[in-house]
Amino acid sequence: MYKLLAITNRKLCNKDFSEKIQDICGLNEKKIKFVSIVLREKDLSENEYKDLATKVLEVCKNNNTECILHTYFNVAKELECKKIHLPLHLLKSNPNVCNDFDEVGVSIHSVSEAVEAMNLGATYIIAGHIFATDCKKGIPSRGLNFLEAVCNSVNIPVYAIGGILPKNAEKVINAGAEGICIMSGLMTCKNPRLFISK
Repeated sequence: MYKLLAITNRKLCNKDFSEKIQDICGLNEKKIKFVSIVLREKDLSENEYKDLATKVLEVCKNNNTECILHTYFNVAKELECKKIHLPLHLLKSNPNVCNDFDEVGVSIHSVSEAVEAMNLGATYIIAGHIFATDCKKGIPSRGLNFLEAVCNSVNIPVYAIGGILPKNAEKVINAGAEGICIMSGLMTCKNPRLFISK
């Protein structure tokens, strides 16, 4: 069993975004311990993000699904969301932000970044990209040895991202990851439950 972080990208979404969030909230598979939605829409302005986050938080609340907001920590505080995911540079420039949240996730791309994020107060990290992915076309993947090194360097949960599919999820869990992150697969599939059960 593993934990699943569903990373949003409404530009890849093949249906109404709220409906897609609802579908992901409804995921219920034996192999998944729980699903969290990370609202990652980084192209939006802070006010646009707040409007979208308000709607997504409501859908998640109604479906008893954890929602993690991304980047805009002031929006998260205003909306009383106690979970935030930050780029490492944002945490470094706002080191006290951890005091305002129950969970603080950070994206990392090296073992040293993983250790730095943990020391700054991150409660979990996302490490990637592990396998080849269209989202990072032309950029070599870091692989399972990288993931294992990251997992061995920190004492907080590590989630793997990048080319993760249900069929290779077990490999990243065996490398030490707490769970997996999926973006494009969930955003583009017609039925998230069928996609995850593959």
